[in-house]
Amino acid sequence: MTYDEELAGRIRAAVEAAAGPDGYREIKMFGGLCWTVNTHMAVGTGESDLMVHVGTDGVDAALERGAVRATMGERTMGGVVLVPADQLPDAASLDAWVAPAVERARAKPPKKPKKK
Repeated sequence: MTYDEELAGRIRAAVEAAAGPDGYREIKMFGGLCWTVNTHMAVGTGESDLMVHVGTDGVDAALERGAVRATMGERTMGGVVLVPADQLPDAASLDAWVAPAVERARAKPPKKPKKK
């Protein structure tokens, strides 16, 4: 899977605006990109969608706003939705998804490092 470079650039700018230039980490995974804040996934992108961690309690509201459930193969990803790029025509519409995801990740305690 590849990702849309233009959408990735827009997401990167939105994450940086919400988290600050040193407040996030960008990771390549599953052929796309993921942005973590405070060691937790906030958002990501694949082919042409914004992937947003909304939490299990936020899925229904996200679906009402036009998102769809995120799946990996046959498995539905809990607490994660996809927002089609055509629903993100401008910075404000993108920020409306990214900023709450960044705040959700920031509110959690950092994950403990894995033992080697």
